[in-house]
Amino acid sequence: MGSRGSSVVLVDAGGTNIGSVRYALQRLGVDAPLTAEPDAIRGAGKVILPGVGAAGPAMARLRELGLVELLRGLRQPVLGVCLGMQLLCSHSDEGDVDCLGLIAAPVRRMKPAPGLRVPHMGWNRLRALGTHPLLAGIAPDAQAYFVHGYAVPVGDYTLASADHGQPFSAVIAQGNFFGMQFHPERSAAVGARLLRNFLAL
Repeated sequence: MGSRGSSVVLVDAGGTNIGSVRYALQRLGVDAPLTAEPDAIRGAGKVILPGVGAAGPAMARLRELGLVELLRGLRQPVLGVCLGMQLLCSHSDEGDVDCLGLIAAPVRRMKPAPGLRVPHMGWNRLRALGTHPLLAGIAPDAQAYFVHGYAVPVGDYTLASADHGQPFSAVIAQGNFFGMQFHPERSAAVGARLLRNFLAL
């Protein structure tokens, strides 16, 4: 792929595991560079914000890099993955931090329940709450791989939910901003299909 127009970039917001999202895209034939360069992010056809770690340090890093207002102003499709999805929301209980505010959703600490551990780790079923191009070809019993202790409640922005003691948002969208709480790169064919659907938006 060329470096203009149809390109995909990964925002280098720090944290580990970013390489695995890049590898998942390479398996789909897309080489997405990791960048914190404003011009590269602004000029990309699609932008992916991955993230592993905590909301506070991740937002601090985006501020330090001067990327907060840039990300808020993007008009192309933007996908937040895992912590990246939570950063697209309005506010996180994790560290009581204001996030990017691009999807009008809070991020809440998950509550442990009898027989249920937090963080939520492992495979869980996705439940589509309607039709959307991002969910094209995803079977009703599709499962994805989650690792998280904070979650976005189900709301108008939820495209698909999952359940861990209570329902939470697995896939969200508002305007040109999209989020996946699970790790698509660890979710086998389902994750690959969801990434391919995002690339086709």
